[in-house]
Amino acid sequence: MSEINRHIGARIRMYRKAKEMTLQQLADRIHKSRATVSKYENGEITLDVETLLEISTALQVGLNQLTDYQPPLPPFSPSPQTLEQEEKKSPFFRAKRLYFYFYDGRYKRLKDGIIDIYEKKEKPGSYEASLSISAVTPTGRSSEVFYTGKVVYSDMLIRFSFVNQCNTLEEDLLYIFNPLEIRDCTDGLLCGISSADLMPCAFKCLVSLTPKEHTEEFQKQLLITKKELQRWQKLNMLIVDNSGR
Repeated sequence: MSEINRHIGARIRMYRKAKEMTLQQLADRIHKSRATVSKYENGEITLDVETLLEISTALQVGLNQLTDYQPPLPPFSPSPQTLEQEEKKSPFFRAKRLYFYFYDGRYKRLKDGIIDIYEKKEKPGSYEASLSISAVTPTGRSSEVFYTGKVVYSDMLIRFSFVNQCNTLEEDLLYIFNPLEIRDCTDGLLCGISSADLMPCAFKCLVSLTPKEHTEEFQKQLLITKKELQRWQKLNMLIVDNSGR
């Protein structure tokens, strides 16, 4: 079983679940058996282009959204000067995976996600990213929302621009501080269009190098405080500053 087969299978499963479609429903739409589609999702079968196109049409996603596999870069031996420069960078600049958290007051629950970052092979120094967020529908059903986008680094901020792959009307910007000191997590602001009601929104959020446990104390860190509200009213803007933790 190859990595690319597993990747494509995982993408098929993710988009199928996002559409609230069963294995049998997808199988019926592409005229395959349920067992065969299950093998596709598990990466047990190498898919031909025609079948991939049928699946992408059934799931209403682009073919590239199923085949966006990024092979690992070959190992290399950096020079001592390069190593020294890398060591001076913030760990958030070097991270290939980040953990994302915010509190959604509409559903009264903490939401989490994973950000994976890839350097573009054809353009070194340029980065792309994917974001998956766990979500709960108004009926209480769990699902996952998947985004892809770009990353821009600076000394102070990291900017992610994401597009919802199931609803391209939803575009989100995520700004996080890129602290120069070593720190496990950093504050951020997620702003864009809500996937639930397609209205503009902004969330105070936290991005971490390691997974966080969903405790009450951790949830409090994601809530907007009275002090923050008073300052926002005075400035007439939403702001998240680089407070240490």
